[in-house]
Amino acid sequence: MEALRQDDPRRFGPYTTLARVRESAVAVHFLARGADRDGLALVTAARPALASVPAFRRRFRSEARTAERLAGGPVPRPDVSPEGDGLWTATAYVPAVTLSEAIGLAGPLPERAVRVLGAGLAGTLSRVHASGAVFQGLAPGTVLVAEDGPRLTAFGPLGAAANAEAREGGQLSVRLGYLTPEQVEGQEAGPASDLFVLGLLLAYAATGTTPLADGPAEEAAERIAHGSAELGSVPVGLRALIAGCLSKDPADRPTAGSVAAELAPEGAADRAQGGWLPAVLAAAVTDQAARARALEPPAGPVDDGPRVPPVEERTPTDAVPTGAALPDGGAPGHVVPPGGGHDGDPGEDSRTTRFLGTGARTPRSDRATAQLTLPEEVTNTAPPRLPAAGPPPAQPYAHPAFTAAPPALPAAAPPAAAPRTGPVTGRRALLTAVAAGAAGLVLGGAAVAALGSDGSASATTDEKPTAEPRPALPGRPPEPRWTYARPAKAPAPLTAGVWQDRLLVLTDTAGATAVDLRTGRKVWERADAAGAQSVLTAGEDLCFLAAPTEFLWLSPEDGRIRHRVRFADQFDGIPDMKVAPLTGQSGSVLWFTGSHTVTVRAPKPKKGKKRGKDTQVVKAYFFAYDVVRRKEVWRVAVPAGRAPGTPAYRLIAARKADLVVRQDAGTLTPADVRAGQGKAVFRCFDRTTGKPLWNRRFGTVAPGGAAAGDQEGRLFGAVGDDLGAFETGSGKPLWTLNGTASSVFGTPVAAGALLHTTNRDQEVGAVERATGKVLWRRSTEVPAGDGCPALTLSGSGRTLLAADASQVTAFAAADGRRLWKFQDIGAPAPDGAAVTAPYRVLATGKTSVVVQRERAFYAFPVE
Repeated sequence: MEALRQDDPRRFGPYTTLARVRESAVAVHFLARGADRDGLALVTAARPALASVPAFRRRFRSEARTAERLAGGPVPRPDVSPEGDGLWTATAYVPAVTLSEAIGLAGPLPERAVRVLGAGLAGTLSRVHASGAVFQGLAPGTVLVAEDGPRLTAFGPLGAAANAEAREGGQLSVRLGYLTPEQVEGQEAGPASDLFVLGLLLAYAATGTTPLADGPAEEAAERIAHGSAELGSVPVGLRALIAGCLSKDPADRPTAGSVAAELAPEGAADRAQGGWLPAVLAAAVTDQAARARALEPPAGPVDDGPRVPPVEERTPTDAVPTGAALPDGGAPGHVVPPGGGHDGDPGEDSRTTRFLGTGARTPRSDRATAQLTLPEEVTNTAPPRLPAAGPPPAQPYAHPAFTAAPPALPAAAPPAAAPRTGPVTGRRALLTAVAAGAAGLVLGGAAVAALGSDGSASATTDEKPTAEPRPALPGRPPEPRWTYARPAKAPAPLTAGVWQDRLLVLTDTAGATAVDLRTGRKVWERADAAGAQSVLTAGEDLCFLAAPTEFLWLSPEDGRIRHRVRFADQFDGIPDMKVAPLTGQSGSVLWFTGSHTVTVRAPKPKKGKKRGKDTQVVKAYFFAYDVVRRKEVWRVAVPAGRAPGTPAYRLIAARKADLVVRQDAGTLTPADVRAGQGKAVFRCFDRTTGKPLWNRRFGTVAPGGAAAGDQEGRLFGAVGDDLGAFETGSGKPLWTLNGTASSVFGTPVAAGALLHTTNRDQEVGAVERATGKVLWRRSTEVPAGDGCPALTLSGSGRTLLAADASQVTAFAAADGRRLWKFQDIGAPAPDGAAVTAPYRVLATGKTSVVVQRERAFYAFPVE
């Protein structure tokens, strides 16, 4: 929410305004309190420049009457302004977030939530269609998800408008965000058109992306008209229903009533009982409600502020302000009456899953991928914005495939060409309009026609010089070479590894599985390799697995176990050895820690004294082991860790002569923690003999702080909010990369002369390893969280991939160009729970990577 501006009305009839909530293409939305001060209301006030257009006034009130007629359940009953008192509606405030905001916060919704959502929307559509009308108000920004079910906030083209503009002659141009095949072909929308848009919305809710609408706008329109929807990521239980809604022929689409019955036979309200929202959305709704309740109107008489003049007193204008999103931190959702409710997030991708903005942030040096390049004659047709305090507002919500870059404001708006009258435009005109941003509607009197730019259009566009179009911006991920999902009945993978760029080997509590990296097909499955927690390469002909009590060597051809070495048999003098997760591997040698408990007998007592008790002591060791020769190379005694005693080491750097490790903070004993005084202790061992060389602290790198080393003897570590480089031989600081108060750097990745960085601001970048000079820094455009994106460099070294709990983002390693983003719905668990596991990236060869999200795996081509 945002504080009221100086020229904002302080009253709308009996309602006292408390705050601005957001702006849409056609209205400004205010949180208000009624005359009885009992309960909150959401007031939607039409933009004055639009309210002066007769066609807009008629349509606005018509959509308000539709809301009154449909009131009940997911449709709020509006209080409509009387004639002569401006143009506004008010509804009871209900805490909620828009569908687009929900996807940005929580990612794709679980199947149960999609069913509740779809059943509620379809039920309302059924009531509309029974009256012989067409709804035309569905869009991700007009659908709200509340605690007790979905809500609808728009009841016609005005509500779902991605843009609206006054025209000469009393006409109104409205551009919609979603198209249907019949509209692309130049036909009028009918009840079946609402079902097509419903199918798009359900697919968006289930996967985070919209089928058919990716890529350049004109190509998207062509796919909507003639392409087939890719629904492979949609849950199986919803796939057939959504495919039916997306049928090209309107006659083949189901009715709204049948969709509602199939999605929730017991009804959406009953299915929503007991909670239907993911935890992160439920928390967002609760927090929004608390902030809204905390707002109070001013004490004493209320200054009405600027008067809202009757429509008749206003001067029509062609300079119509576009909608603007409010700064982050406000209530993200609410019930909005006719006139819309559109996302205005500035950080949206034009060709992939949409994400919420991340609040007030330091300006980035790269252009947001939300911007889709459009010819200047299109972008310049957008009218200027309303003046506003604070940062410049963002564009109103438009479907990602039709989101335009913010226009440059012309010095003066040229007069619009004289409108034509006539029937619905032809297909070529509609495709032209689609390429310009979205389907257009001209509302003048009773006429509704599509905007185009050729002779068949019902209204001509302004004539403006054509500018050279900018290069298309990236965003859409490449098509996966293959996908593989572990069956729902199988346990979730414990780990995954790549063998010789030929096999993807997965382990779980039931066994090990190998997948061909060329085809994505399962090659073999072995139950006798259950429980392995690491997958490594053991020479040219064997795959090595490390289990809690043994090492295994498997044939890559059929998975047969060729060798099995139990720790009790291999490591003399250490019975019942407990092994921590492997420290690391270089070539054929791997390093790990292990421990066992020994009994120390009490000394023989003196004559006449009672013998003391024996004690149990943990002895720990650091090992080097050759997995090709299947032989221990060396072992060295090290201090034991926290009970049960095995210290866990992580490899920081493996160099020709030595290796540097750091003990995981969770295995430090209380005495170690006290001695460290909040700093991490790094250990160095001779690589040939295992002889300890030194123990050292570097700056103020914390026990759990990020750290990595390189071959030239440097160590890079998170020092408070900064990233520092040190010389390992002396501990001398070399350079410091300054961060912000919230940055907190994660584990960097060294590559050639570069060091790739990551931090909690969801930024990745590259600096010179020798000097710390910043070469580039980019945002993943994911809301800041507690963790840093995990970095993986492709085999060629040309692509840097950042993975977190929300998505995978690919950058050009050399200059930081954002290449693409990927987000999936994952393979759900057997109980249908949504997948919340973070993404992981495995480099496979020089031209591909495998992206894992728990049970689901995708092979992507990369440079």
